[in-house]
Amino acid sequence: MSQIDTAQSIAPAEGARGPRAARTAVEIDQQVVEVISDSGEGAQRCGQSLGAIAARMGNGVWTVEIIPAEIRPPARSVAGASGNRIRLGSRRITNGGDETDLVVAFNEQVLLGRVRAGELKKGCTILLEDKWRDDTDPRISSSYTETHDELVAAGYRVIEIPMERECKKVVQDARRGKNMFALGMLCSIYSLDMELAREQIAL
Repeated sequence: MSQIDTAQSIAPAEGARGPRAARTAVEIDQQVVEVISDSGEGAQRCGQSLGAIAARMGNGVWTVEIIPAEIRPPARSVAGASGNRIRLGSRRITNGGDETDLVVAFNEQVLLGRVRAGELKKGCTILLEDKWRDDTDPRISSSYTETHDELVAAGYRVIEIPMERECKKVVQDARRGKNMFALGMLCSIYSLDMELAREQIAL
C-alpha cells in the first residue's frame, strides 16, 4: 500500500484546528476510511472515487455504502448519515473491516450516528467540517461545540477542517464541491495519485 503521513496532512488550509504532529511517513498494510454527510452532499461519490483511485494503483479495496436509517431524513440528523466505508489494503481485501480508522464528516450529527453505532475505532482520527462552530443559529453552534468536546474527551483525535470555506475559493456552491475537496484531502493523506484523482473528478 502507498505510504500514509502519520500527521495525516490534515491541516490543508489556514484555520484548521486540532492536534498537529511532526510529519512522518509510515507505510501501512491496511486502513478503514469513512466519508459521511447528509444525503445529497456527495459523500457516497467521494468514497466510491477514493476506492476507484486506490484500485487503479493496485491496492486491495472493499467499499460499503452507508445508507440513512430514514427514507428522507432531515438535514443534520443522527439517523441521516449517508456515505461510504472504504477499506484500503496492500493485498486482496475480502470485507469492510470491523472499525474505522479515519472519518471525514460534513457535520457532527451524522458523525454522532456512527459513534453511537460503535463503528469507529477508539482514538480514530476525525476530520470534521468546522463551519457549524460559528453558525448563526445558537442551537446549531452549541450542538457542534458540545459534540466536538465530548468526542475529544472520549479520546478521538478530532481535527476541524474549514472545508466549505476552502471550497468557496474555487466554486460558487461549496455544497457541490465539498465532496471532491474531501477526495483530494484523502488522496493527499494516503499518497494516492493526484492525476488519477483529477480524472475521477472529471467523470
